[in-house]
Amino acid sequence: MKSWRWTVGIAVIAFLAGMAGVFVGRALIPARPHPYELHEVLHQQLKLETDQAARLEPLEQQFAVRRRALELDLRAANARLADAIQDEHDNGPRVAAAVDASHAAMGELQKMTLTHIFAMREILRPDQADKFDRAVMKALTADVR
Repeated sequence: MKSWRWTVGIAVIAFLAGMAGVFVGRALIPARPHPYELHEVLHQQLKLETDQAARLEPLEQQFAVRRRALELDLRAANARLADAIQDEHDNGPRVAAAVDASHAAMGELQKMTLTHIFAMREILRPDQADKFDRAVMKALTADVR
């Protein structure tokens, strides 16, 4: 009978830890530009010239590789956070360290995304940059309540 209670207790704790992770992630991860919207603006609405498209391609390839690596770092940090929560069941030193690592990974991802946005913007003519800037501002302020 006790093993059944123990199993249910662990399941409840794991569920609550997962929910806490979702809550923390939604509350703390700043909004970032939606890449699909920005790509739509870049490739469909701005009517890039051939040389602009050629200069943009390597930027996008490099960004995709770096973004994937940082997203994997963030997932690993979140997994360490889940393990720490499960082990400590409190805001102990391992949880605090894992939260800091998760924040560092999120921050690096956001910084790299902004660097990429500014690099893409440099390729654009002033009239294109204005439209792109509006799309970036829209992406950054979407769903802000």
